[in-house]
Amino acid sequence: MATRIFELEKPKLKNPLFIEGLPGIGHVGRIAAQFLVEELKAKKFAELLSSHFMHYVLLQQSSSVHVLKNEFYYVKAKGKGRDLILLIGDSQSIDPEGHYEIAHEILDYMRKFGVKEMITLGGLGIGEVKENPKVIGAVSDDGLDKKYKNFSIDFDAGSKVGTIIGASGLLLGLGKVYGMKGVCLLGETSGYPILPDPRAAEVVLKVLMKMLNVKLDIRKLDKKVKEMEEFIKKIEEMQRKAIGQMMQQQMPPRGKEGKEELSYIG
Repeated sequence: MATRIFELEKPKLKNPLFIEGLPGIGHVGRIAAQFLVEELKAKKFAELLSSHFMHYVLLQQSSSVHVLKNEFYYVKAKGKGRDLILLIGDSQSIDPEGHYEIAHEILDYMRKFGVKEMITLGGLGIGEVKENPKVIGAVSDDGLDKKYKNFSIDFDAGSKVGTIIGASGLLLGLGKVYGMKGVCLLGETSGYPILPDPRAAEVVLKVLMKMLNVKLDIRKLDKKVKEMEEFIKKIEEMQRKAIGQMMQQQMPPRGKEGKEELSYIG
């Protein structure tokens, strides 16, 4: 298996808007998207599993195992609103090839639901803690920023962001091949991946609420983050150990005198 999507249900959706929030810097996107999933009572309809995720399962308190995965949820709109598809998950790919493969699988799956527009979420590491973090925006097409100009998004991204690594950037960029346009919302955060940043997630959520025209009790966010924190730290710790083991296995073997034996020259 490389990357596969397993459907639990085939919902019929009307002009759905796709929102991605996977783990990353400060877990900003994941926190914001998961808050939406829980508060909007979204329903899970598919799971994505990939051999490009770390090769372990998490052992839970009940002694049951948890496989790393990404999950698709949907929300049916009330009245004239748009249906939503939300993507959250435990992990992103650990290698560049996997990032591309997973992004293509997601976009191909979204195309089947007629998705034409997306919002991707993430964090922008700025190396310091800000009292009032901003939301920095990037768009898939020139001029698309005008569509979002009234949502308190700073679109001076070109001078502040060199690259957007991972799903938030790749989905936006590759989405053009699939006929999808969109915007990436990056909450300014200190830049520590293992530390969830609820303040950055909050400013992203406030922008999202305006864009979606929904009202949610943002005061619940701190409680939700505390509930997530232990699980996030467990995943991060396991990833560090697994990467360390992989690096040890890849080190050249040592000879009898303790010197490294080169297995190749180049």
